[in-house]
Amino acid sequence: MIKKNSLVVFLSILALGIAGSNIAAAKNNACATIQGGTLLTSDGRTIKTGYDIWGYNYQSLMFNGKYCDSYRDAAWCQPYKNDSLIMKWNDAWLSNKDCDGDGLLDRHYGLASYRGSGAWLTNHQNGTYEGSNGETCNWNYFVKIVAAPLDAGLTGGVWYAPDGSEIGPAIWGEFAITQEVNNDPCAEAKGLSYKGQRPGLGNW
Repeated sequence: MIKKNSLVVFLSILALGIAGSNIAAAKNNACATIQGGTLLTSDGRTIKTGYDIWGYNYQSLMFNGKYCDSYRDAAWCQPYKNDSLIMKWNDAWLSNKDCDGDGLLDRHYGLASYRGSGAWLTNHQNGTYEGSNGETCNWNYFVKIVAAPLDAGLTGGVWYAPDGSEIGPAIWGEFAITQEVNNDPCAEAKGLSYKGQRPGLGNW
């Protein structure tokens, strides 16, 4: 089925792929890693492999702990201190390497902003509170967030692709919510509360 011209194109692509792999390998060799012991968190602590005191595992691109600990126990967060949170993200959101030499983990490496980076983040939260009748209310919440593509447009607080596909409501400026699930029987919330037209991670 592979014709001569197709074979030439295939071999050319293969050669480019090998060259690209070599370039990527060279770049990775120039990047500082967590294992090297030189990278710092935004509050000046040395990053190590595994979970830190707050619940961040930067090597594995995730957080697992209390909601307020994700904000380093900030004062404004105390009403939510007993809520639990799991976050997962990709390399474009927050890498586990430093390739630009600033001593910090890279964000949207090689780009001026998150727009068009393909970055994504998921949050899974859960907790309990006392309802209006004294009952214990158990709730959980899940959300997918992506960086808006460079060619996306913002209309009425919602990001749209050039073909008109709805990416999702804007959040934090250059990001969009692509899916939300909210369960809280005491608030009569159950299941999917929002779903964009392409909610899968990596679709934008």
